[in-house]
Amino acid sequence: MFHSTKNKDRQNKTILKYPPVRRDRIFPNMADITNVKPTTVCHVVAMPYPGRSHINALMNICKRLASRKSDILITFVVTEEWLGLIGSDPKPDNIRFRTVPNVIPSEHGRAKDLPGFLEAVWTKLRGPFEELLDGVVHEAPVSAIAADSLLVWATKAGNRRNIPVASFWPLSASLFSVFYHFDLIKQNGHYPYQLSGS
Repeated sequence: MFHSTKNKDRQNKTILKYPPVRRDRIFPNMADITNVKPTTVCHVVAMPYPGRSHINALMNICKRLASRKSDILITFVVTEEWLGLIGSDPKPDNIRFRTVPNVIPSEHGRAKDLPGFLEAVWTKLRGPFEELLDGVVHEAPVSAIAADSLLVWATKAGNRRNIPVASFWPLSASLFSVFYHFDLIKQNGHYPYQLSGS
């Protein structure tokens, strides 16, 4: 079955030559195999913090994921107001929008009361997100949640449902380092910061 030949160009090393393999004998239905669509879809639910830079950053990551794999479905969750702002932007077909009600102050006036806006994001947005999450599970099982790191309740919602959660940090690496080492900042007396001359 196998035979060897000596090749002077390769310093007299023995080279094994194999008989040709007929793929149709090994894979008789190869045409059928290559045309099969995957039956399992990786379904990611993406939940950004409702702020322009957070939404844009997470959407850019979702677009990259969607462009690399055709068998991934991304459900991008925004408020009804935000859908009106970004809904017409181009996106791949495997990214779909789902909305939660406008339970937080409007994007246009949030600067007037930022503490009130943050309180609403951290308390009022959780319930509608969990309801939406329970609803999309029936459409396609959720493989993972990609949630903004400022939305701690999204991580808890995933944990309660045994869904893996990727915490997305769109802020600077230096700010992450400050939060990560905050115990050292306190231990070394750098917090609370005392302003001199006041």
